[in-house]
Amino acid sequence: MSYQAITIYTDGGCLGNPGPGGWAYVLSADGVFSKESSGSEHDTTNNRMELTAVIEALKAAQELGSVRIDLYTDSQYVKNGITSWIHKWKANGWRTAAKDPVKNKEYWLALDALASSLPVNWHWVKGHAGIEGNERCDLLVKAAMESIR
Repeated sequence: MSYQAITIYTDGGCLGNPGPGGWAYVLSADGVFSKESSGSEHDTTNNRMELTAVIEALKAAQELGSVRIDLYTDSQYVKNGITSWIHKWKANGWRTAAKDPVKNKEYWLALDALASSLPVNWHWVKGHAGIEGNERCDLLVKAAMESIR
């Protein structure tokens, strides 16, 4: 089955940086299907958890098929990274403007492969601003982190 529109909210977080971390996504498709998922890692960073949330969400969306995916993240790092910075990183041999190696390269490679094969529209939302999908993700992330603390 394929859907017309999928909406995804993602979030990631860390208790300390690095430290125990959690990621989560909430996905809805055409208002008739919904799924949420979360996970945790013992020793990670906030940025890795933000990236993992998006990667896992897009894997789930890929299985469903869709004409349009609207992905909402409260991470400027993720949104700017995948929509802007990644083009420069690739052109510079995965180096930053300061000539340093790009951090979390393996995550960016995985995200780029998924994003380039899906009809994703990227959106940034302010965290902790009462946006239902974002708030639900935040609760799932906190529970995931607490489960390994």
